[in-house]
Amino acid sequence: MQDYEVVSADAPSRGGEQPAPPAGSGFPRAARLLKHSDFERVYKQGRRHFSPHMTVFFLPQAEGSARVGFTVGRVLGGAVQRNRIKRRLREAVRLCRSTLKGKVDVVINPKKSILTLEFAVVLEEVGRAFTVIAKRLAEK
Repeated sequence: MQDYEVVSADAPSRGGEQPAPPAGSGFPRAARLLKHSDFERVYKQGRRHFSPHMTVFFLPQAEGSARVGFTVGRVLGGAVQRNRIKRRLREAVRLCRSTLKGKVDVVINPKKSILTLEFAVVLEEVGRAFTVIAKRLAEK
C-alpha cells in the first residue's frame, strides 16, 4: 500500500563507455608554452610564418620537445569569442602536432577572420604552418 515510486538518482547511461583516446593524441601541459618570458623570447628572437588567418612565430630550442602557445588579444572579440578561437586552435594543434618534429617553441597569433572559418580550413592552415616550420628547421 505504497503511494510512491522509487526512482534512481543516477544519470542515465549514454550508450556505454567512451573509448580511450589513442596514445599521443592529447595536448599535455609539457607540450604547451605557458610562461610570459617564453612568449617574449619567441616574439623577439624567433622567425615568423604568415598565413591568411594567422601569424605563426617559432624559435628553435636546444633541448626539450615542441611546445605551442596561443595569443588571442581582446581585439578579436569578447571572452566567449576568444575562448572559442583558443578551443578551435588547440584542437587543430592537437590533431597536427605529430607533423611538428624537433625542438621548437611555436606561438600562434590568430587574426579576426578565424572566427568565421570552417574548422577544416583552420586545421589545414595549422598543418601547413607546422610543415613549413619543420622544413625551415631541417634547413639549418
